Amino acid sequence: MDLMPRIEQALQGAVAQVEAAGAPRRLAAAIRYAVFPGGARIRPRLCLAVAAACGEDDPRPADGAAAAIELLHCASLVHDDLPCFDDAATRRGKPSVHKAFGERIAVLTGDALIVLAFQTLAAGAAARPDRLAALLGTVARSVGAPHGIVAGQAWECEPRVALADYQQAKTGSLFVAATVAGAQAVGADPEPWRRLGERLGEAYQVADDVRDVAADPALLGKPVGRDAALGRPSAAEEFGRSGAIHHFMNLVAQAIEAIPPCRGAAHFRALVQMEAERLLPAEILRLAA
Repeated sequence: MDLMPRIEQALQGAVAQVEAAGAPRRLAAAIRYAVFPGGARIRPRLCLAVAAACGEDDPRPADGAAAAIELLHCASLVHDDLPCFDDAATRRGKPSVHKAFGERIAVLTGDALIVLAFQTLAAGAAARPDRLAALLGTVARSVGAPHGIVAGQAWECEPRVALADYQQAKTGSLFVAATVAGAQAVGADPEPWRRLGERLGEAYQVADDVRDVAADPALLGKPVGRDAALGRPSAAEEFGRSGAIHHFMNLVAQAIEAIPPCRGAAHFRALVQMEAERLLPAEILRLAA
């Protein structure tokens, strides 16, 4: 089941809205630059896979939710790279948005992507308004305070933070939103899917911490060593490289175990395993040894 064409089509449709006649050209160009080409799109893939496993009856709410979650992820990357946070020169193997378009346009790009995400979510659920309130609540909680992406960024401004709290807000919140919203988009009970999102989100952040200390910047597509330079909590620092890798493997196993009985369960297990191998491929494991 190849979900990528469906995801890219939904994202293209969303971004086209900000490219209408009369839009500021540099802002519209920066928004497209921030979204395309994308990464693995794991969050929207999870959202759509859960929707399919729960018996999807109308693709529009799930498409809107999946695209909204990816747009919010892209917004967080744009803001994360700004000089006031990571001051990252590259992202996904090309200059970061503020390097390509300037800081003012980068700030506005992140803001516009957040608004566009909720426009896209609302438009997708317009045909099923009975599902919209739950979807809005889930997605909003994943980006706001006290436990969403904004809170994750804010923890970086505090003198002390627990690693688990930081990881759950900064990264885990959107993974939970992806699995929960996938079920809500088809009117199914989302709770059986929450743990899958939690475990995958934590695993993703642990892998990112390992890559930050072990990966080649050319392989990663962004600068490395930033956690130590910026004094951020890191699983690699707390557990050591080998301990963090072991923790990652345990989280992946827990994620696979958390997949509820459903049609397509084998696909889910394969998806999680494939993503684990992408996050920490053999070359990084060798470097981290």
